[in-house]
Amino acid sequence: MASWSEFASDEPGLAETIRALLQQYGPGLGYLATVRADGGPRVHPVSPVITDEGLFCFVVDSPKRRDLERDGRYALHSFPPEDSDDEAYLAGRARPVTDQARVARLADSLRAAPHVDWRLFEFSVEVAMVARHGSNGATPLAGGASDRPAVQVWLDPASAAASRSGAGRRGRRRAPVASEEALPAA
Repeated sequence: MASWSEFASDEPGLAETIRALLQQYGPGLGYLATVRADGGPRVHPVSPVITDEGLFCFVVDSPKRRDLERDGRYALHSFPPEDSDDEAYLAGRARPVTDQARVARLADSLRAAPHVDWRLFEFSVEVAMVARHGSNGATPLAGGASDRPAVQVWLDPASAAASRSGAGRRGRRRAPVASEEALPAA
């Protein structure tokens, strides 16, 4: 899976749109979905942090932290904007940051509370998506083709290649960004 930096390098416009939607209220704000021990989904609001180093989240001792420690799969969805139904979505794997110098540097620069039981996770990106719904919102009544959202999707090419071949990462190549016109009709 790609780091946030690799994704942003591959698709800078999409990365900037996702960053803007996650940070539209100042600090990051979104919904984090994790996998419970029984395999079911768990959703919590979180404050994701995007820096030049990557996509991170400080997670306090909680069920979601235990989910990420046991099974790093995640999905992150932006908080809805007040003036539209536009949305951003990321999915991949979260891993605890174990380099203590990196943890200390990020905690200091992001002003993480020093006496709180939190753990820093870095989120890799396997899938990134933005949907722009326009003035009619996410559920237009007209149902015409012009009312469909404009969707951009990025799939990590290394993850896709590894899935197809069963092999590991073989180097980066640019993944196509799909628009709504290229996606199958709902």
